[in-house]
Amino acid sequence: MEPIKKAIPNLFTLANLSCGTVGIILSFQGEIETACYLIWLAAGFDFLDGFLARILKAQSEIGKQLDSLADLITFGLLPSILYYHMLVGKIDSPLEYVGVLIAVFSALRLAKFNIDENQTTSFTGLTTTANGIFTSTLPLIIVGNTFMSSFLANEWVLFTCAVVFSLLMVAPVTLLSFKFSSFSVKDNWQRFLLILLSIVLIVIFKTAAVPLIIVVYLLLSVVSQPVHKKVP
Repeated sequence: MEPIKKAIPNLFTLANLSCGTVGIILSFQGEIETACYLIWLAAGFDFLDGFLARILKAQSEIGKQLDSLADLITFGLLPSILYYHMLVGKIDSPLEYVGVLIAVFSALRLAKFNIDENQTTSFTGLTTTANGIFTSTLPLIIVGNTFMSSFLANEWVLFTCAVVFSLLMVAPVTLLSFKFSSFSVKDNWQRFLLILLSIVLIVIFKTAAVPLIIVVYLLLSVVSQPVHKKVP
């Protein structure tokens, strides 16, 4: 039973990887929207593999490495390709390949995460999963005819998003983790507030809410950091 128990989280990790691989194939067949939704599905698998590993006490080194490899494909390479599809032909220079930065910085972020023992209740830098979800909403918003569509369709806005979010993944900024050690409101008020605001924003703005939620997440992470007073 023990080998089977340890294999269960890895099956969800492989499901994550499968979503990313299929998404890449579909993107080159013109199925951009489906590729975006596969990132969302993969994010669910990404949450479940870690959750099940903790519940079943089935954490393993191979699971940790497999998780990063899957995340690099699904939340690193696939978003890079989505940026390529959104920018190809719009910028008449090699700058249209700026999406490559997403894959490069995702690899750096995941490698740093694997050797950092301190990222348990918080993350250093934006996670690849959050960045992947953010990127996946851009094509959906652009074709969705929302109040943000024309703004996000601009090639230089997309270019800026690719650069800024690449840098955020390796920035020395402490961000909230959603690994609840307890359900105390006092200890988790930032997490509960983010969940509440996310629900409100989704109800109002639907898909267009996701970039706003990412911004709220970044702001909450920054303002909730403890202030260290200098001792005289």
